[in-house]
Order: sequence, then structure tokens, then C-alpha cells
Amino acid sequence: MANSPVVAAWELGVRLRQCRDAAGMTTTTAAKGARCTQGYVSDVERGNTRVSLDKLNALLRIYDVEAGEAAELRALREEVLLRGWWQEYSAIFDPVVLRMFGLEHGAVTVRAHQSLLITGLLQTTEYAHALGGGDPIFRSADLQPRMEARMTRQRRLDGEDPLRLSVVMSEGALRQQVGGPEVMRRQLQHLAATIDTHENVDVRIVPFTASRYSALGAGTFHIYEFDSPRLPAVLYQESVSYAELIDRAALVREYSVAWDDGAQVALDREQSLALIRRVETEM
Repeated sequence: MANSPVVAAWELGVRLRQCRDAAGMTTTTAAKGARCTQGYVSDVERGNTRVSLDKLNALLRIYDVEAGEAAELRALREEVLLRGWWQEYSAIFDPVVLRMFGLEHGAVTVRAHQSLLITGLLQTTEYAHALGGGDPIFRSADLQPRMEARMTRQRRLDGEDPLRLSVVMSEGALRQQVGGPEVMRRQLQHLAATIDTHENVDVRIVPFTASRYSALGAGTFHIYEFDSPRLPAVLYQESVSYAELIDRAALVREYSVAWDDGAQVALDREQSLALIRRVETEM
């Protein structure tokens, strides 16, 4: 699993909240003991604020955390202080998207659903440029760094401990000619090659002949899962102008069931690869 300061901050906050609960304290009581504000304690527990070492030590002391766990929490804080690659793009991406980058980088598994587009982790540079080049929402000066960030995200598919990516994708995503036939042909060649060379990448195509399924028409969503048993799965949704991260267990479960439903009606791995190659020759 790749180190991610976003995931480390989240886990540190979760574990500090558990320590506070075990000590029978409210955030107000904890704040008084650590000589900080209640808002500061809450933000630390949500993973939104980096806790200083002196405040962390104060919280560990008043929660009476045993030495072994205290050492683990201090080590987590050191991970929080690392700089993620996405931080250099903070001027052009929404904070929710930046947080998604951090969660994705530290996840062990991503399940993605796409209706009409190839998912970002599997896009070629020219396909990504074709998607963003004519979008009036973005400034032209921001296009290149946006593309750089998208390509950087793809590095998690390689290495010693790569991200496990499973995608349920409509056949429409293969046939939507983003950038024209030549761009799309090369995109499909890249998609097929990635599936062929990466055991950690599983793409399942829902053919036009399939019946309805729960996520039909649902657009784009991703479900991130993590190595730590303390961290729940997180749902990421996006639209033209809106992005949201959700960790509410009931809603994440609903989307997970919908994704599984899509996987059931989709072609299997080999059949999906054959369809991708067939559509590529038709471009």
C-alpha cells in the first residue's frame, strides 16, 4: 500500500476518536485537557487538521493511551506530515477532488462504474486532452496540469504493491468517439494492453444486449477500500460541476450492491477484452 498523508490523517483521527470514547470524554472535555478548542479536536478526528506533536502528546496523556499504541499514533502523525504529489495542484482542483486523489493513492482496492467514458486511471493522454480541451468550465492554462495529475494517478497501477482496480463499464464508453476515431482507436488499444499486462486491473463491459441493472444510468462513481480495518469504504461521486466523498455505511453499501449487480450482467474478463478489441477494429 502506498503511503498517503490523507489516509494517515484519517486513520489517526479515527483512532484518536476511539481513544477519546474509551476514556469516556467529550470533545469539549478533551479540548480543555489539551488546552485547545473543541473545533480543533473535532477537525483532527475528521482528518481535516494536522495535529501538532505537543497537542497529540497531550491527548494521548489525558486519554491514558498505553505506550505501544501511543507510539503507533505518533508514527501515523509522521506520515501525515509527508507531502502528497497532489498538493502541488491545490490551486486548480477542488479540495474534495484533492482529497479523493489522496484516498485513491492510499487505497488498496478501487471499484469504478462508468457509463459513457473510459475511467481516468485507464485513459491515454490524448483521450484525456480531448475530454478536457473543449470544456468551457476549465481555464486553458489549467488543462496541462490537469492532464499531468491524471497521468500521475495512473502510477498506482504499477510497482511492488499496485492498486487493485475493478471497473464495470458500459459498451457505450467504448463507442463514444472522444477525440475522433483515431484517438479512440489508440485509447482502446491502450485499454486492451493494460488489461493484458496488469493482473491487478479487471475491466468488465456491460454490453448493449444486457438487461437493466441497478447502476444503469448512474454515471460515474468509485468505491475506495483500504488496508486498515479501522477505515470504512468510501464512495466518490462526480458530475459536471459537483464532486462528493461519502463514508455513510448505508449509502456506500447501496452503491456497492449496485456495482456488484453491474458486474453480474457484464461480460467476463476475456469476453470484455474481446469486445474491446472488436470495437477497436471498427473505428
